[in-house]
Amino acid sequence: AEGNMTDNADILTIAHSASGASCAVHKFGATVISYKSAEGRENLFLSSSAKLDGSKAIRGGIPLVFPIFGPPTDASSTMPQHGFARQNMWTVKDGSQHDSDEHAGISLSLNLTDASAGRGENNAWSVDNAKKDGTDCRLTLDIKVDGTSLTTILIVENTGSDAFNFNCLQHTYFAVDGSAAQDPTKCFVHGLGGYSCIDKIDSANDGKVASYDKDIDLTPGEVDRVYVHEEKHSALGVKIGVGEGKAIKMEAMGEVDESPVPVSCVVWNPHIEKAKGMGDFTDEQYKDMICVEPGLLGHQPVLNPGKEARFTQIIFA
Repeated sequence: AEGNMTDNADILTIAHSASGASCAVHKFGATVISYKSAEGRENLFLSSSAKLDGSKAIRGGIPLVFPIFGPPTDASSTMPQHGFARQNMWTVKDGSQHDSDEHAGISLSLNLTDASAGRGENNAWSVDNAKKDGTDCRLTLDIKVDGTSLTTILIVENTGSDAFNFNCLQHTYFAVDGSAAQDPTKCFVHGLGGYSCIDKIDSANDGKVASYDKDIDLTPGEVDRVYVHEEKHSALGVKIGVGEGKAIKMEAMGEVDESPVPVSCVVWNPHIEKAKGMGDFTDEQYKDMICVEPGLLGHQPVLNPGKEARFTQIIFA
């Protein structure tokens, strides 16, 4: 990645002394950019061309997507793709960094009023509209690492006087060993049986419900799919192939005002043509990663004033 990680004061390493596992988080976007399990394997992909100077969202790790997924639905909105959470510097919560026998961790937060980038105009989150409508929120990311897992909990608090809708995802880039991301025998996603598929690449697959007895087929090429479960399916559990003989598990769950809400899952690999079009991603790195992104994509109630939403991802590696 561009810029030396060890010399960057905005990158914090969280080491769990008891197990040897560790993670690193960049204060820009509260982006977790590394998760090394106890045996030393790096489980997250970070582009070798990722910008670590705050000039743009970080390409790799676990970018936080909020309050929109993808581009704005309203063409007049100038909010950038995936929202403002990943576009701003977050603040470490005083006293949150710890290293105990059970786990090590840290918490970072971002108030809407401190989000100087990425809010755009002509949308509910713009400075003018938020002030007029009473829209306000605080985002917190709680990070915990131990000998078997990395847990990231995104907490959205409605600190304003008006309810709001939102999308949020943890846009996790998983590292794939041996440049095997285009080999479906070594890179796969299991556990999405019963989810309906929104396929942005293959129209023949769009709208189909994934079979319970057929694993998700990541045939070579570009993959951009959203898997959506029926209502009340509030926990996601998948096994992800990340190279020869190596698979890791990921779980995710969400709640709004203490009530479970459905969790969707995005599976993405840009392949060669999209890779060539990204300035912070080298032409061949699509072979080294697969994005498997749990998300709350609007299949949940609005968040009322004084209430909070919690969205948890756990990677077992």
